[in-house]
Amino acid sequence: MPVAELLLIAVGVSADAFAVALTQGVAMRRRFDWRRALLVAGLFGAFQAVMPLIGWTLGASVMSFIEDYDHWVAFGLLLLIGGRMLWEALRRQEHHEPAAPGLRALLVLSLATSVDALAVGVSLAVLPLSIWAAILVIGATTLLLSLLATWLGQRVGDRLGRPAELIGGVVLIAIGSKILLEHLGVL
Repeated sequence: MPVAELLLIAVGVSADAFAVALTQGVAMRRRFDWRRALLVAGLFGAFQAVMPLIGWTLGASVMSFIEDYDHWVAFGLLLLIGGRMLWEALRRQEHHEPAAPGLRALLVLSLATSVDALAVGVSLAVLPLSIWAAILVIGATTLLLSLLATWLGQRVGDRLGRPAELIGGVVLIAIGSKILLEHLGVL
């Protein structure tokens, strides 16, 4: 898999974390809190890195059973994840007042925003790539985008959350479609 596609997947699965990190920045109304921003970004990046590894391990264990239709599995998972992201972005209320959650709540948010990465990890098991490179790219991308999101959130509010989720969903659906069309010989 080309690095550009892997980076697009990383950006796609990071969209939920970006949106949540943005709300954490909005909660920093008066001044930017670097410690808080690094905690949010670090947790989101770590969970986003670990979950694809878990998904890949699960996917690799069932590979022999699904290799004849693995492209459909990858397409289906990415379509579901991207579709869910689009659905959530479109149905979310426009304005809500975010609050800075405690560590326990941040851990739950980290887990919740990384469930998509678990499913992506399953689909990565059917692709010819290094899982270590994938988790490094996904984790680092999420960390950097979450740090950027907290900074942006503190400065411009929560106006960017929905567009980020919409773009992330479209990117994941496009990559899943490309995998399917390549396997079918269309591309």
